[in-house]
Amino acid sequence: MKTWFTFENLYNAYLDCKKRKANTLNHLQFYKDLEINLFALEKELVSRTYRPGRSIAFVVEKPKVREIFAADFRDRVVHHLLYNYLSPYFERIFIHDSWACRKDKGTHQAMFRLKKFAQALERERERERERDGALRQNYYLKMDIKSFFTSIDQEILYSLITKKIKNEEILWLTRTIIFHDCAHDIPPKIQSRPSLFDKLPREKSLFTVRRGKGLPIGNLTSQFFANVYMNELDQFVKHKLKAKYYLRYVDDFIILDRDREKLEYFRSELTKFVEEKLAMTVHPEKQFIRPVSSGIDFVGYVVRPDYVLIRKRVVGDWKIKMEAMTKLSRKKGKQVMASYLAHAIWANSYWLRREMIEKYPRYTHVGKGSLMDDRYLIKFLNSLETI
Repeated sequence: MKTWFTFENLYNAYLDCKKRKANTLNHLQFYKDLEINLFALEKELVSRTYRPGRSIAFVVEKPKVREIFAADFRDRVVHHLLYNYLSPYFERIFIHDSWACRKDKGTHQAMFRLKKFAQALERERERERERDGALRQNYYLKMDIKSFFTSIDQEILYSLITKKIKNEEILWLTRTIIFHDCAHDIPPKIQSRPSLFDKLPREKSLFTVRRGKGLPIGNLTSQFFANVYMNELDQFVKHKLKAKYYLRYVDDFIILDRDREKLEYFRSELTKFVEEKLAMTVHPEKQFIRPVSSGIDFVGYVVRPDYVLIRKRVVGDWKIKMEAMTKLSRKKGKQVMASYLAHAIWANSYWLRREMIEKYPRYTHVGKGSLMDDRYLIKFLNSLETI
């Protein structure tokens, strides 16, 4: 029987894994004995004795309090190995408008797609006005899942994988990763103060949710499995509800329509579907129907048909972080400035970018003649990738 667990596939998974981790201590320790480590992994996988190792657990407070589990580099290689096998099978069935953890489908592309939807709906509105003089509002429904990652039902998730995948060794590895309890099987190394973990509601921590629920935020496989899980919702929206203007980013999903009553019906049906088919709960305080003209808050932007702004919270965080950078290294400051400029450049943010560049010139090197030249900014952002 031909195996996927070959040295070549492991090496390719390693190359994928190290792209953003090249300078980490975890990677350097693994790289020091690269061939030995990869051969050892190959042996464990083929003999099915591989077990995930110890994770690092910590809490981040921005943009909201969230628990992160960082797997050991060795386990990350295995995650990429599994992802590289599963992804082509599921990419064929994912809808176009699933916009997270997929090639060329990040936050900026999601924002542009939403803007395109809003513009298309506005054109429909204008045609209606020209035809019969009516000038009704366009509306959008926005919903998300309460405690999404810690609410994923592992048995349901695994059953969704088995519908598409029949390779037994891949199913074994899928089970090994899905059902591994990184909070209890091997107690993680804690790298945040206990007071930060205390800020987490019980339903948002893998330390306190019931066994059989949840995936660790921070792993590639968790992000991919989230798309597999939510693809059930995507298919329901597109093929049963037949919503024309629908898109999703992780567990945030939006439907635009001319008819508010139709959106109310969609909300009711989606709430039932999430509870009955996914064993989850729609967040009661994060679902609403509003006019498109009021702006759609999505992936860090506020989107309207004719222009896009940056979310106020993102602007506030940018200013706070840049003030903090004055006490840290210039290299770090340039990286932070670059990340926010990369976000801002896709919005109508001329005056904001000008303000930040002029206030913190040592982190940009932008000359007067090219201060707000977007082509120059893109070149500047690209240059920072080598820092």
